[in-house]
Amino acid sequence: MGQHSSRQLARAAARVLERGGVAALATLVEGAEGVEGPRGVGAKLLVEESGAVLAGTTGDAALDAGIAAHAPAFLASRAEAATVRLEEFAPALGEWAGARVLFERVEPEPRVVVCGAGHVGAALARLSALAGYRVTLIDDRADFVARSRFPDEDVELVAAEEWEGPVRRAIGVGRGVYAAVVTRGHKEDEECMRAVLASRPDYVGMIGSRRRTNIVLARLRESGFAEELLREVRAPVGLDLGAVTPEEVALAILAEIVALRRGGTGAPLSAWRRE
Repeated sequence: MGQHSSRQLARAAARVLERGGVAALATLVEGAEGVEGPRGVGAKLLVEESGAVLAGTTGDAALDAGIAAHAPAFLASRAEAATVRLEEFAPALGEWAGARVLFERVEPEPRVVVCGAGHVGAALARLSALAGYRVTLIDDRADFVARSRFPDEDVELVAAEEWEGPVRRAIGVGRGVYAAVVTRGHKEDEECMRAVLASRPDYVGMIGSRRRTNIVLARLRESGFAEELLREVRAPVGLDLGAVTPEEVALAILAEIVALRRGGTGAPLSAWRRE
C-alpha cells in the first residue's frame, strides 16, 4: 500500500475518532489459493457501521463490496479483532477462495465517567483505571477529588461548582463512554442524570435503592425525558453479586460495564457443566 493510501486511511480513521464513531479496518492478510505472488496482500479498507467504505481498496471492486458487507456484522460482534476466511462471508467470490481478511475495530478509547467521589465512586474510579479504562471522577466537593486521594494520576479529577457543564464535557459525544452516577443524594443524582442523559453515553448507571432510583427517574420523566431513554438506565446499577462493601459494589458496576462492552451475559462460565 502506497504512502498516499496510508495517509488517506489515517485521515479517515482520525475523522471517525474525532466524531466518536466506530469503524472496521479490514486488511487482506492472505491471498487467494493458487494465485502466484502476493495478490492484494496488505491491502486495507476502512468501513463504517453502515457498510460504507471510507478509504482504501483491495483493487477488486467485488472483493471490496464483500468485505464492506461483512464489516457491520463484525462491528456488531463487539470483538476487537477477528481473522475470517473469505468463503465464510462472501462464498460467491470463488477466485478469492482461501483468502483471509483481518478485521480490526477502530473506535475511541473506552472511558468511564464517575459522578460522585464518595466511597463507591472512588473505588470505582480506581478499579476502572486498573482495568485499563480512561477515568474521569467528578464531584462538587473539592476535597473529595484532591490529588492526594489519587496520587498515581491514573484518574482525571474534576472539582465541579455545578454538575452539568463538567459532566457534559467529560462525556463528550458519548461513544465509548460508560457513565456511573454514584452521588450522595437525590438532588445530586438528578442534576447529574440530566447532563448524562442529554449526552447519550453508551452506558448509564445510577446507584441507590429501587425507591431512590425510581424517585429520580420519575422526576426526569416528568421533566420531559423520553421513556425509551429512561429504560436504558441501569438502576440500581451493577450486576447482582451480593455486594456489600464499597469495593464490592464498584466491582459489580464495573462487571456490568465490561459485560455490556464485550457482549457478555454475566452468567457463570461454569453453567455449561450443569446443562
